[in-house]
Amino acid sequence: MFRTISERFDLNSRGADSTRKGSKTPAARPKTAATKKRTLHLKIDVLLLLSTITLIVFGMIMVYSSSYDFSKVVFGDSYQIFTRQLVVMVIGIAAMGVLTFLDYHILRRLALPAMAVTIVSLLAVQVVGDERHGAARSLFSGSIQPSELAKIVIIIYLAVWLYSKRDNLSKVTFGLIPLGIILGFMVGLILMQPDLSAVFTIILIGGLLFFVAGGDLRQIGVVLLLSALVSWTVLLLYPTGAERMREFFIGLKDPTQGSYHVQRAFEAFVRGGWLGVGIGKSETKYTGLPVPHTDSVYAVIGEETGMLGSIGILILFAILLWRGLAIARRAPDEMGALLAAGITLWIVFEAFINMAGIVNVMPFPGNALPFISAGGSNLFVTLAGMGILLNISRFGVVNDEENGKLYGTSVNLRRRDGRRSVSRTRRTASTEK
Repeated sequence: MFRTISERFDLNSRGADSTRKGSKTPAARPKTAATKKRTLHLKIDVLLLLSTITLIVFGMIMVYSSSYDFSKVVFGDSYQIFTRQLVVMVIGIAAMGVLTFLDYHILRRLALPAMAVTIVSLLAVQVVGDERHGAARSLFSGSIQPSELAKIVIIIYLAVWLYSKRDNLSKVTFGLIPLGIILGFMVGLILMQPDLSAVFTIILIGGLLFFVAGGDLRQIGVVLLLSALVSWTVLLLYPTGAERMREFFIGLKDPTQGSYHVQRAFEAFVRGGWLGVGIGKSETKYTGLPVPHTDSVYAVIGEETGMLGSIGILILFAILLWRGLAIARRAPDEMGALLAAGITLWIVFEAFINMAGIVNVMPFPGNALPFISAGGSNLFVTLAGMGILLNISRFGVVNDEENGKLYGTSVNLRRRDGRRSVSRTRRTASTEK
């Protein structure tokens, strides 16, 4: 029997009060042939898989559309960016397939080696990294960006670590201080590049996982306060961050006076209207919209597919959030729940800050839009994360089936008192006979 992580999101309400001894329990409903066949073939979350496939396909269309002219000017080949993205997509889908059917518990043994590889990669960036636009963030001529790898690795590492320390998280020496050291070290290496969007993502995900795992509320308050202070300090110390904050506040007062990037993005949305000008017919991507195939791809979507297309992307990410948290709710153990919640919140948060930055709802982050922006490292780690999420969904279905025959338990994310608990076992008719 495992202990629960918490009930903060109430991510599993399957459990019920145990059946009193001697009471009669209704017999389990026999499975029909159709039910058995459906269970056999649909052990993964189909809606999550379909939304993921839709995002991937739409992303490839938009990479082709938004990068055609840029790729020709920069590389002399209109198809180079698209071709590279296509290759990474194929490799990423293969990795997603493997991770979907590979027991996610193996990550307990791989977490520490993966963290070591990530740290070495981040250090290598400082020594032999490729410098572009005043920042050294990639290796091998831009093929690998270790800060993207760090996002999923920190989720895996923290899920394993928080699971192993779940009984001692309320103690500062076992919870808050080690968490601060882990996150601080990783954030420090990324700040050396610098990659501000990756820094904020890692800080937020680390805090959320500590929150979900059942960390003491007072410690969580300290984490939030320190995170806010660190984030504000980083923004003020780095010229890029300070400039983006200044432009953000100016843009709030008058959008026409905001940053050049945001002004051109608004122009794209205005031109697109409700239905868009058509795939491939955007003009702003030719007339100065910065990096239309990466940071600004949502503006191209708004121009070519209109508000309907832009809202459609929001809906797809909302489905991903819904199904991801549902998978965390049904996870068979605490580690699975932490992994599912962490991966889901990471991908959705990345999508939100990209889209929010484009329309000046928050300071422009400069991060990729998951599944859609051109960028091999981001696409690969996102697909790998989806593979782990689908894997947890499979184990959740199997666990539900077994609980229907044997025992049922609740993995509740954070009870109101912050203490972790697991519902008592409930016997079915088959176990009482």
